[in-house]
Amino acid sequence: MRENSFLSLGPHGFHRIAYTESGSPDNPHAVVCVHGLTRNSRDFDFLAMALANDCHVVCPDVAGRGKSDWLAHSEDYSYPVYLSDMAALIARIGPGTRVSRFIARLLRRPSVRYVDWVGTSMGGLIGMMLAAQPKSPIRRLVMNDVGWLVPANALNILSDYVGKDPRYASIEQFEADFRKVYSTFGPLTEAQWRHLITHTVRRFDDGSYGFKYDPKIGEPFKRKFFQDLDLWNIWSNVRCPVLILRGAQSDFLLKETAAKMCERKAHTELVEFSGIGHAPMLMSEDQIKIVRDFLLAPDSSIPVSTG
Repeated sequence: MRENSFLSLGPHGFHRIAYTESGSPDNPHAVVCVHGLTRNSRDFDFLAMALANDCHVVCPDVAGRGKSDWLAHSEDYSYPVYLSDMAALIARIGPGTRVSRFIARLLRRPSVRYVDWVGTSMGGLIGMMLAAQPKSPIRRLVMNDVGWLVPANALNILSDYVGKDPRYASIEQFEADFRKVYSTFGPLTEAQWRHLITHTVRRFDDGSYGFKYDPKIGEPFKRKFFQDLDLWNIWSNVRCPVLILRGAQSDFLLKETAAKMCERKAHTELVEFSGIGHAPMLMSEDQIKIVRDFLLAPDSSIPVSTG
C-alpha cells in the first residue's frame, strides 16, 4: 500500500487530497473507494488488499478527514467540492501510463481505464452523483448503506455527534466511546476494531485524544431536519450497474428504499447483512467476496471510458 496526494482547486484556493493506492497503477481496472461522513480511507484496507492483484485500488481521504487538508471555510464542506475533488482524482489515476498504452496497442487491446466506485454512506452519495452525470467514467457502482432517500431521522442522529469534537484523557477512553458510537458497524474482530481505532484517533499537543477529522464538517448538521433528503432525480439518471449493500438494522437506508431502487432500475442488486446497522465495514470475508465478485464479473456490454 502506497500513500500519495494531489492538489485540488476549491472555491477558496487549493487544498491537498491524500489517498492510498494498492495494486499496479498500470492496471486498466481502477477501483475508487470513498468513506463515510466521519471516516477515512483506511476503512478500505482489507478490501483493497483483496482486490490489489486484479485492480488498481485508490482510496482517498475526503477533504477535512484523515490526512487530507482541513478547509478554511466550513461552507466548502459540500458535495460540489467533494465531486470536484473526486473528478480530479479520477483524472489523475487514468488512463494508464504511456507504457501501458503502448503494450495495449501491441496486444491489440483498447487503451481503456475501467473506473468502478465503492462508496460507504457519504461516499456512496458522491459516487451516485458522479455516475448520474453525462459521459460519467463510472462503470460499476457499489452503494454501501445509502440510497436515493435519506430519512430525516437518520440525519438528526448524525447531528447528535458530528462536529462535537470530544476530547479524551486516554486512548482507553477514546476507544470505549468509539466502540459505543460505531456499534452499528456490527460484529468486528478485535483486530478490525484496533485497525479502525488506530486510523481514527488523533493525539493533540496537550496530550488529549480525539477524532481525526475537522469538526467543521458538522456545520451542515447544526439544524433540525424535518424532511427526508430526496435524491430520486439523481438516482434516476444513473445508468451503470449498481450493487446496493444494506445493514439489516440500518436506519440510514430503509428496506423499502432499497427495494424501490431495485424495482425501478435494471441492473441493480441488493444484498443485506444481518446483525448490522449503519454501515457494513467491508472487512469480513463474506462482505469482501460479494463486492469483489460484483466488480470482477465479466460484462463486455458495460460502457467504459476511453483514454
